[in-house]
Amino acid sequence: MASSALTPPIAFVDLLRAFTRIGLLSFGGPAGQIALMHRELVEERKWVAEEDFLHALNFCHLLPGPEAQQLATWIGWRLHGWRGGLAAGLLFVIPGAAIILALSVLYAIAANLAWVEALFLGVKAAVLAIVVQALLRIAGRALDTVLKRALAVAAFIGLFLFDLPFPLIVLGSGVIGMAIAAWRPDLLALKPTTTGGALPERPWRTRILSIVLWGAIWAAPMALIALTLGREHVLWEIGAFFSQLAIVTFGGAYAVLAYMAQEAVQGFGWLRPGEMADGLGLAETTPGPLILVTQFVGYLAAFRAPEPFSPFVAGLLGAGLTTWVTFAPCFLWIFALAPWIDRLGNAVRLKGGLAAVTAAVVGVIANLTAWFALHVMFAEVGQRSIGPLRLYWPEPASFDWRAGVLAAIACALVFGLKWSVLRVLIAAALGGMVLVLAI
Repeated sequence: MASSALTPPIAFVDLLRAFTRIGLLSFGGPAGQIALMHRELVEERKWVAEEDFLHALNFCHLLPGPEAQQLATWIGWRLHGWRGGLAAGLLFVIPGAAIILALSVLYAIAANLAWVEALFLGVKAAVLAIVVQALLRIAGRALDTVLKRALAVAAFIGLFLFDLPFPLIVLGSGVIGMAIAAWRPDLLALKPTTTGGALPERPWRTRILSIVLWGAIWAAPMALIALTLGREHVLWEIGAFFSQLAIVTFGGAYAVLAYMAQEAVQGFGWLRPGEMADGLGLAETTPGPLILVTQFVGYLAAFRAPEPFSPFVAGLLGAGLTTWVTFAPCFLWIFALAPWIDRLGNAVRLKGGLAAVTAAVVGVIANLTAWFALHVMFAEVGQRSIGPLRLYWPEPASFDWRAGVLAAIACALVFGLKWSVLRVLIAAALGGMVLVLAI
């Protein structure tokens, strides 16, 4: 990778100012966040060369977790070592996390009020349109070969009809992609890579030290919970579940939302079906990674099973723990693997695994879309099993015509008028209040 000369060196205080600004303005999901960093750091400040930025972005796509936050961490690491990476990564997350926490507190207190329910009916309808838009956008970019389309269909069928575990879908797709990349890379539209010269030496000491340190940081709150509250407590369940999620979160937040929603609603009983869409609506309207919706889930889960704490304190602990185990791994990946960025950029099998996972993620998001549509449009959704098949069975009489009208309006705003996510959410929320409270 061609490294740009940084003259004069970037002052640490300037890095803090830049990433504070980015953290406060990082709306619009990963695409908007990456575009913002490119404009601020490559085009305007010229702190990072274009080639380096794109190479690092491809590297971050290989990792589980939010790629935009990891890219911010890598840029900070590149400019000021580990303290720069830590500062940039945290500043990218903290503003959005603080806002989501405040909104989660208000939601838990006011969730049963009529006007709040009316407002979130519109939010749910808007989220459905936004998820459909994400599905079509990602499918158009990712499914450029017959094999990739087949992987997407197989992932949807495996999740929606056979209830296969989400980690199995991700890991299985990755293994298939790595095998095919070694045999027929053209089936995954992989381009041949060249090293462009000698690769750097392998910094084993730095890698091992980073893994040990950040592994300990990641595990520290879980060890404390095990020693004080035990492994039956809701905080242990929250930490264990979201730690697992952090390892398999390839393809962005949308890829794991259906799995997370189904486990939080049906597996653990932390949330009611429509509340997952409420949380996603909150995350869509705030800065920072969309995966911060996990904090909303963690807050409500602990708030509703608070012993031995008060509900408010338990909710804060649940939200904090969720954020910790979601983002600590991101720092581990970057600090341990960033010195290998040139080597990973030429790993054909790894690229093949990522391409296959990205294709499967389209099927995963299709599953999320179907799941959301059923639970937004129908008040009662049951399940029926026919052998290995698992079928969702909505009760026709429970169809909510108001949600249907609002979803149609949201789709018209998203696809017809090309409104931004924030404008669509606000319009749909106000429409929900008018439609419900006025009729």
